[in-house]
Amino acid sequence: MRILYFGSAAFGLPSLEAINTSRHDLVGIFTQPARPAGRHRSKLKPTDVCLWAQKNEIPCIEAKNVNADDMMAKIAELKADLLVVIAFGQKISQEVIAIQPHGAINVHGSLLPKYRGAAPIHYAIMNGESETGISIITLADKMDAGLVLSQGKTEITPEDTFQTVHDRLSHVSVDVLLNTIDQIEAGTATYAEQDESLVTYAHRFQKKDGYIDWERPAAEIVNHIRGLWPWPCAQSMYVCSKTGKNWRVILSSARVVEKASPKDDICGQLDANLNVTCGEGALEILELKPAGSHLMSYDAYVNGHNCRPGDLFISAEKAFNGIL
Repeated sequence: MRILYFGSAAFGLPSLEAINTSRHDLVGIFTQPARPAGRHRSKLKPTDVCLWAQKNEIPCIEAKNVNADDMMAKIAELKADLLVVIAFGQKISQEVIAIQPHGAINVHGSLLPKYRGAAPIHYAIMNGESETGISIITLADKMDAGLVLSQGKTEITPEDTFQTVHDRLSHVSVDVLLNTIDQIEAGTATYAEQDESLVTYAHRFQKKDGYIDWERPAAEIVNHIRGLWPWPCAQSMYVCSKTGKNWRVILSSARVVEKASPKDDICGQLDANLNVTCGEGALEILELKPAGSHLMSYDAYVNGHNCRPGDLFISAEKAFNGIL
């Protein structure tokens, strides 16, 4: 079949590579325009898909609005049989979808109907799921509400972060996608409706979503940290009890431990073992990244800041609101 690809992020690159080397014909690529990047945001950075296309000498169109009349004309000229969409970043109109005889399919990073929305992998980890996966669906007017053609699964281990699950799912997608394309071509694909009663959502992150609430159980905070690493990151403010000085830190890894004493009840406070008291249990920090510095072990941070029992981690949200 003649395949047209819409995508921007690295998540879709293994699938894009697989389509390009398959018996199918990759007839074109559309991606988002280059965006400002760098320290002063003075340089334009092409999308990961655009860079892949340049490397592989495949024409790639950077579309500000893929639904515009001039873009639709370019799409029609390609005479594709099927549109494959992976992490593209624009809503695609039904008019664009209808240009292809077999319509359009999308690879979504969850086991739908769970976690419709922009951040499905993050939320699967943050909510303590033991498995997740990808779903290949048709495109519908309602976000991620299309018919499900196929799914692929992977385990979420206690060591996983957003990045490790993201990378694994990007490879899980490959065989599932190619098999689905073959089934569409052969006319054997099945299209199942999603159970609306089981729908959950993974909304786009705001800055406040990264703030750690130390009144939550330690196990939930660990999942919060894992699900947000390496982006957009779980953060807190560290306050020295002796001087009152405070520093913003990003936590990258931690594990649940017992409180040093049953009397430790001030959430966010360092106990006798320099672990952080939580609403339930305590948190042993393994690695963190102080603002403006590099990732380091907690031991190195403790030594560098002369941390002691009674020092406090406080919600960054409270700190930013002037409550220290």
